[in-house]
Amino acid sequence: MTARTFRLTQIHQRIDERLRMELRKMLPDPGEISRLKHMKLRVKEALHRLAKHGKPA
Repeated sequence: MTARTFRLTQIHQRIDERLRMELRKMLPDPGEISRLKHMKLRVKEALHRLAKHGKPA
């Protein structure tokens, strides 16, 4: 695992935790949920590009 892949994996995990925390709230913020999901998807896509092409995202 490269340093870039490791860092992106850490970021993905942190975003996922923040998303879970937001979803557990009594009144979750739909805008924040959408923003976090978008961020998580962008990181996942970057990880996929790295795995597929071996090129920096």
